[in-house]
Amino acid sequence: MHENFVNAANAARPAPGQQIVSARPVPLPGSTLPPLVVDLDGTLIKTDLLFESLCSLLRQEPLSLFGLPFWLLKGRAHLKREIAQRVQLDPALLPYRTELLDFLRAEHEKGRTIVLATASDEHFARQVADHLKLFDAVLASDGITNLVAQRKRERLVAQFGEKSFDYVGNESRDLAVWSFARKAIVVNPNPRLKQAVAKFALFESLFQERGPTVGEYLSALRPQQWLKNVLIFIPLFAAHLFSDPLLVVRTVVAFMAFCCCASSGYLINDLCDLSADRRHPSKRLRPFASGRLPLVYGLAMAPALVVVGCLLSWLLSWWSVGFLLLYFTLTIAYSLRLKKVVLLDVFLLASFYTLRIIAGGLAAAVPLSVWLLAFSMFLFLSLAFVKRYAELVIMRSVDGDRAKARSYELSDAELLAFKGTASGYAAVLVLSLYIASGQIKLHYSTHQVLWLVCPLLLYWIGYVWFVAHRGQMYHDPLVFAVRDRTSRILLLLMLAAVLIAI
Repeated sequence: MHENFVNAANAARPAPGQQIVSARPVPLPGSTLPPLVVDLDGTLIKTDLLFESLCSLLRQEPLSLFGLPFWLLKGRAHLKREIAQRVQLDPALLPYRTELLDFLRAEHEKGRTIVLATASDEHFARQVADHLKLFDAVLASDGITNLVAQRKRERLVAQFGEKSFDYVGNESRDLAVWSFARKAIVVNPNPRLKQAVAKFALFESLFQERGPTVGEYLSALRPQQWLKNVLIFIPLFAAHLFSDPLLVVRTVVAFMAFCCCASSGYLINDLCDLSADRRHPSKRLRPFASGRLPLVYGLAMAPALVVVGCLLSWLLSWWSVGFLLLYFTLTIAYSLRLKKVVLLDVFLLASFYTLRIIAGGLAAAVPLSVWLLAFSMFLFLSLAFVKRYAELVIMRSVDGDRAKARSYELSDAELLAFKGTASGYAAVLVLSLYIASGQIKLHYSTHQVLWLVCPLLLYWIGYVWFVAHRGQMYHDPLVFAVRDRTSRILLLLMLAAVLIAI
C-alpha cells in the first residue's frame, strides 16, 4: 500500500525530458505569502459534491439515472456538468470542516490569496465560493476537463509556478499536487498518506479529525428501526403456533429479510433527504447529513442489502420474494415522491406496518383474520399521524409560525391530531368487538381477561399523543414505545393479559 502512495507521487513528476511550463507567480495583494490553494471535496467539506448531486438527482429526477452511463462515456467532467445542470445544492447546508474554515478566515484577514481548486463542477464550486466569500479565484471542472490529480497540478503550476503555492488536500490523488507545492497542508490523513506526503513536500500543518467508528457505520442502517419488524411474529403469536420450531425459523428468516430491506430503504431515504435533514434540529446529526460517513457507503450498501434480503426470502418461497420486493418498491416510492403527498404519506406509513404482519402470515403459512387486519390498520394509522404531528411540533420550535414538516403546515396540526386520536380509538373499538364476538372463544380459554387490554391501550394512545403534543416525541412511535418507561410498563401489562387469557 505504501508503494502505491510513493508511485502516485512519482507519477506526478514529469518524465525525463518533459517540462512543465511554469508561469510567473501571481502577485499577491498586500501579502508576501504564496497563494493558498484549497481542495473542496473531502477537504473543505466532509462530503463529495458528485455524490451529493447524484443523491439529489435520485430524489428529483429518478429516471435521469438511466442517462448516467451515457454521460459517463463522454468523461467524468461531462457527467458532472450534466448532473449540475439538473439539480440545486444549498452551499449553506454543506458539512464544512469548521477548524479548516477558521484557518482560512485567519489567512484571508492577512491579505493572503486563497484559491479554490476542485474536481467538482464549476457551477457548484462557484456557489460555495460565493457563499463563503473567502476565495480570490475558483478553478474547477468545466464539463470538458476533469480537474483532478495531474490536471490540477498542471493548472496550478502554469498559473502560480512550481513550489510557489501551498496546497490543502486530503487524499492520495493530491500527491500529484503536493509534489509541486511549496508546503502541504493535509486534512484528516491516514498514517500511510502522511508518510507519503512527507517524502515529497514540506508539512505545514495537519487538520486531524476522528474517523467514523463501526458503530456509526451500523447506525446508518438504523438497527433500532428493526424493532418494527417484530410485527412479523404477530401472526405466529396470534395463532398460538410459537411452539412450532419450523414455523419459528421461517418467521425469523422473514424477519431478517425485512431488516435488510428496511435498512436499504432507510439508507436511500437518508441519501435523498440530505438537505431536509440538515435543516432539522436532530436529524442534522445523522451520519450522512453530518458528513461523518461517506455517501458512497450508502450508495453501495443499499443495493447489496436488497440482494441479501431477496436471497433470504427465496429460502421461504417465491411468493415471499415478490412480497418483499413489493414492500421495498413502496418504501422507495415513498422516499422519492409519495412522502410529500398529504395524507397519502400517512396511509403508506400505516400500510408498511400492516404489510409486515401480512409477511409474517406468509412466512408461517398462517391465515390472517379480518379482525387482526382491521385492528392493525386503525392502530398504525394513528401512529403514522403521531409521527407527522410530532414533526410539526418539533419544527415549530425551530421555525416558529412558519414551521412545515414534509407537506404539512403548522395549521394542519389540529386536524392531524383529530384524525390520529380518532383512528387510535377506532382500533380499540375493533378490539372490543372482537372480544365480544364468539370467535374469540376458539383461541382463548379465559377470554374475559382480554377486556383489560382495552383500557390499557386507550391509556397508551392518549399518553403517546400527549408526549407528541409537548414536543417530546423524537423517535418513531414504535421505537419510542420500547425506549419509554411508561410505554414499556403498559405494553408488558397488555402482553401479560393476553398470555393469561390463553
